[in-house]
Amino acid sequence: MQLQIGDRMTDSTGEWEVIGRPYTTNGGKNAHVRVQRVSQPGVTETRMWGAYEKISVIRRAEEGKR
Repeated sequence: MQLQIGDRMTDSTGEWEVIGRPYTTNGGKNAHVRVQRVSQPGVTETRMWGAYEKISVIRRAEEGKR
């Protein structure tokens, strides 16, 4: 549950940006996060996966840090 708002992830449907805080259900076994498509900001979805699964994330560089 180290996802942060602004992180980006890619899957077979395209590139998505995290727009909501992640949360778990089912006793912490399922993870959910609200995402929007990078190329079409109006398209949003709630993605779900097993909390034990690893996903690839691109972390947005924080402003002011180098």
